[in-house]
Amino acid sequence: MIHYKKTAFLLPALAMLALVTVSCADKKETEAHEEEKTEGEVALTEAQFNTVGIVTGSIENRNLNTIVKANGYTAVPPQNSASISTLISGVVKDIFVLEGTYVTKGKVLATLQNLEVVQMQEDYNSAIANIEYLQLEYNRQKTLSEEDVNPKKVFQEIKSKLAVERAKAQAAKTKLQAINVNPRSSSSLIPIVSPINGYVGKISINKGTFAETGVTLIEVVDNTQMHLDLNVYEKDLGTIAVGQTVDFVLTNQSNKTIKGKIFGINKSFSNESKSVAVHAKINPEDTKGLISGMYVSANININNNTVPSLPKDAVVRNGDKYYIFVQEAAHEEKEQHDKKENHLEEAHAEFHFKAIEVVPGATDMGYTEVKLIEELPTDAKVVVKGAFYLLSTMKGGGEHTH
Repeated sequence: MIHYKKTAFLLPALAMLALVTVSCADKKETEAHEEEKTEGEVALTEAQFNTVGIVTGSIENRNLNTIVKANGYTAVPPQNSASISTLISGVVKDIFVLEGTYVTKGKVLATLQNLEVVQMQEDYNSAIANIEYLQLEYNRQKTLSEEDVNPKKVFQEIKSKLAVERAKAQAAKTKLQAINVNPRSSSSLIPIVSPINGYVGKISINKGTFAETGVTLIEVVDNTQMHLDLNVYEKDLGTIAVGQTVDFVLTNQSNKTIKGKIFGINKSFSNESKSVAVHAKINPEDTKGLISGMYVSANININNNTVPSLPKDAVVRNGDKYYIFVQEAAHEEKEQHDKKENHLEEAHAEFHFKAIEVVPGATDMGYTEVKLIEELPTDAKVVVKGAFYLLSTMKGGGEHTH
């Protein structure tokens, strides 16, 4: 009798325990199913949507360039830059230009004074006078020699003296022309002239100072032939070729993009960094305002392809994967509120977004190539602004806030 009572008591308890266990298992399964369902999805309320400023767009086919990044400097060819010195020393008499002045080829920039110039001119003029006398004597002796009136030895002596004087005159003339002095003048001034058209750079002399030979006095630069000297590393050399276009910006200027084109590639390494100098000509209309030695950051355009692309802010990174967000069909959630014992239902709009994994490609002019892993409808609404906020919300657990 006692055994029967215990069994009757235990059966309902075991049934109740089994029911609770099954209920908990169902609940866990349901929660796991819901978690799996919402993984990679983000829901925003209308207030959140408006506050964040989510903007959607569509994937577009755009021409994007594959690029190689390089740094370098603006430069001018050697023939367009002049460091002017003097072949003969002297005291600076006058300076006729200022730094930044535009000058033409042959323009006198300054003058030096040296009395040795006067002696050179005297030597030249003396040689010319002797040549005139000896030329007359040469003609006379030639005639007498041909008529056998005078010995031929006399004629040979006159001929030799004439050749010596001619050599002296030519030597003096060459020296004077080398320092831009007129051989016929009698001035002690040495003009310092510009050998090219361009702008006066640094002036290293002052009036009254003594100018030594071989020392740069004035610099002149012609910026119309400005080009870039870019450093390209060994790993990228195989993709660089003459004719490729270059987009560059000056790091200390505005973000204006300037274009150029590669015209030469060095055949030896520039330094221990294993980089090679690549030369790019700058479009003439963009050289205004540039000076030699400006530091630049450049993109060398390797090729141009039409590819699916999105604004670069639309592609976000999570770990080692990249995602875009696509807006899903809008739907409403209903909430119940008790008001004065009446049950009212109020609808709230929600915006749902799904993370789609992509493989990013080239980035150019603010757009990034996107390679889709799974196909999307042609009318898919892709988030182009606010994707980073959606990623942060998704990483935070994708909680629904109402």
